[in-house]
Amino acid sequence: MTEPIRWPDLSTERDFDGDFFAPLYTTTVTVHGGTAAHGRASGRARSADGVLDLDLGLPAELGGDGQGTNPEQLFATAFAACFHGVLSLVARQAALDAAKISVAVTVAFGRDPGDGGPLLRVELAVRWPGIDPETAAPLLRKAKSLCPYARMAWGGTPTTITLAS
Repeated sequence: MTEPIRWPDLSTERDFDGDFFAPLYTTTVTVHGGTAAHGRASGRARSADGVLDLDLGLPAELGGDGQGTNPEQLFATAFAACFHGVLSLVARQAALDAAKISVAVTVAFGRDPGDGGPLLRVELAVRWPGIDPETAAPLLRKAKSLCPYARMAWGGTPTTITLAS
């Protein structure tokens, strides 16, 4: 028998302390270009710890063979997992059963009508059988305000780009 997974010791009230960013976890993923010398089309993604190690590829809809994982799938996975975790935490704090919650994230890649550049659109669909909409609504709002992926998507995330030596 395996031990049950321990919930992270996080709260929505007591984890912030200070006027500066204090990372709780940091990871690095490196992408190489593969045979096409193009990370999105034929790359390989590997995390620093080696746990994530996968081929990247263009979906058939964008001219690829659809055989590799694409950035939209990875982003949708990360967003769904994070939002699910935050909503589960918020639900447990409200003494509600979070066991039946599921989160589906749809990421659409397209063109920005304003400038023709690439643009992502994101839709989250939360299924929570047995909960009424009036009870769920404030919890969904709270999860949206706490989920770092939601905050990034709707409020911007500080980002730096450097040329590493």
